[in-house]
Amino acid sequence: MCGTVGMFLGCAALSYCPKSLLTRGRPQSPAGPATDTGDAAGTRAQAPADQDAGAPADPRTGSEPPAYRSVFQNWDTRASVRAAPRRVVADADAALRFFSPDLVPVARHPLVRALPGPVFDTLLVQHLYRYLDFTAKLEYLVVNRAVIGIAHGSVGVPVPESMRFDALKMYCDEAYHALAAVDLRRQVEQVTAVPARLPAEPFFLRRLRQILAGLPADQRALAELMFVIVSETLISASLAEIPGTDDVVPAVRESIRDHALDEGRHHAYFAVFLRHLWGALDPGQRRLAGRLAPRLMDAFLHPDLEGMRTELVGHGLTEDLAEQVIGEVYTPEVLGRQMRATSRQTRRYLDDVGAFDDPEAAAELHAHGYAP
Repeated sequence: MCGTVGMFLGCAALSYCPKSLLTRGRPQSPAGPATDTGDAAGTRAQAPADQDAGAPADPRTGSEPPAYRSVFQNWDTRASVRAAPRRVVADADAALRFFSPDLVPVARHPLVRALPGPVFDTLLVQHLYRYLDFTAKLEYLVVNRAVIGIAHGSVGVPVPESMRFDALKMYCDEAYHALAAVDLRRQVEQVTAVPARLPAEPFFLRRLRQILAGLPADQRALAELMFVIVSETLISASLAEIPGTDDVVPAVRESIRDHALDEGRHHAYFAVFLRHLWGALDPGQRRLAGRLAPRLMDAFLHPDLEGMRTELVGHGLTEDLAEQVIGEVYTPEVLGRQMRATSRQTRRYLDDVGAFDDPEAAAELHAHGYAP
């Protein structure tokens, strides 16, 4: 799916600062001022249930949410940061592909396939760079700023102590993913002598800023937290679509596999965290979160078509031919089908808490092409 949605875009920094989260005297409401492809063994070998007395009520039944059972029970032996070796690109790997063309939709278009071999290979390398840049920036600019708030208890959502402790494990995971991604990009640049051509401001960041700019200041923190929930439950579905083809550099395949195994746990964690968040919101905040969810999913999943046009021109196509490739590959039907498929589980979680019960939220879901 990389190249069709999400993965090749880049990411956005949250508008609140982690330093302010750590120094804040007491938790604020998540709507306050802005300052299932899991590890199977991890989900079976669960920790004892842990439920805080002040846990929020289930948004539909009024009862307390189920006791939390950790999906990080085997983290010390299974997490990539604990168990995986450094993924190393060898000089001999230069003869292999650095990214699968099956994951780059434009690479299947006849006009792109007709490019000279070295140019086609460079196009695949640049897609790898975008994936790695996406991964690193998602983790250290977005997810870890929210995760540290959960661990510190400063996001205004009461969760069991074991969920806060697991958030620290997730913080280590995400920092390692960022390190591994940057390390791999540096190695590939050295082996291929192809410099990374990345935008100064990722498409993702521009889209998220647009959403936040349209909100009152006191609603932005909730929007940012919803964005993290959306991204963490979407990314595991994205990674699940990446095949382990033998003609791709082993270090790339193994790094993506490491990431996918960890993200399965994160997906399960944030599916539970959503229920805790929803129980902590008042009715107006729930309506806001439901109306924002389709826009946030779209910000994460929609490809940077203008960026792709520019890149194709850089690889030798005329502007007219680049426009033809984009128009024939990224049709509205293809984009809609892919984005609905990738977001299916995330939409189910949101629907389960009643996020789309509000007519305006349901209308947003339909307007962005996510309605069944």
